[in-house]
Amino acid sequence: MGRLRRTMLFVPGNNPGMIRDAYIYGSDALMFDLEDSVSLREKDAARLLVYNALKTIRYRDCELVVRVNPLGTPYGRQDIEAMVRAGAQVIRLPKTETAQDILDTEAEIARVEREAGIPVGQTRMMAAIEGALGVVNAYAIATASKRLVGIALGAEDYCANLKTTRSSEGSELFYARSAIVVAARAAGVDALDTVFSDVNDEQGLVRETEHIKQLGFDGKSVINPRQINPVHRVFTPTEKEIEKALRIRAAIREAEKRGSGVVSLDGKMVDRPVALRAERCLALAHAAKVRFEEE
Repeated sequence: MGRLRRTMLFVPGNNPGMIRDAYIYGSDALMFDLEDSVSLREKDAARLLVYNALKTIRYRDCELVVRVNPLGTPYGRQDIEAMVRAGAQVIRLPKTETAQDILDTEAEIARVEREAGIPVGQTRMMAAIEGALGVVNAYAIATASKRLVGIALGAEDYCANLKTTRSSEGSELFYARSAIVVAARAAGVDALDTVFSDVNDEQGLVRETEHIKQLGFDGKSVINPRQINPVHRVFTPTEKEIEKALRIRAAIREAEKRGSGVVSLDGKMVDRPVALRAERCLALAHAAKVRFEEE
């Protein structure tokens, strides 16, 4: 199993208090934002603030992601330079439209790694797809680099690009969400859903999270710590699901002991997709601190 990304908490790069305390809320990943949440006059100060935080603060087990400004802006290259040197685990590229966007950013990351004496390839990447062209090119984007760990939907810019607005039922996002999940699965990377902007509507958040989980997303971006636990609850397996996953794991281990390549449970074949689904179920249960007895 790879790293779980049920939640990725947005942390504005110009908010010292949130940058300092972000890890205490329990999200799987932290995304320090140097782009949309930071005004032009604060770009340099935010970059320095996040750089020093990554160098000095221990963020426990949180995955450390930084959303940089695009390379086509005056700030993109400076962001990448600072964040790679600071030890960011993942560089998140906003407004990704083509595979070339990934390749250009990867080249810049590799340059900094070489100059800083960091192993080339150590810094991972994530692409945010925020427009119609990016959705059309989702698979090409998802397969453009071995550094890529996931692709994410940015709904606000996407809806503006479509000349529409977000609705409570999300019909305008269905195609983009489906395209991104399919592209991610075909490429073998994670799919992250967009934020739910109404922090006071927990029922709406849960409803949307249940929807994107059913579509196949690995997790959801969140903008407020209060949204973390509701999202995690949706991704927590039920007792029945955990029991079934444990029985599948036990059947696989029993087959291995017998030296058999054929695994069956209750008269049905257990193939690789079923085994992977079971292991993900148990990983999600562990992450949610659900106690269960190994069979």
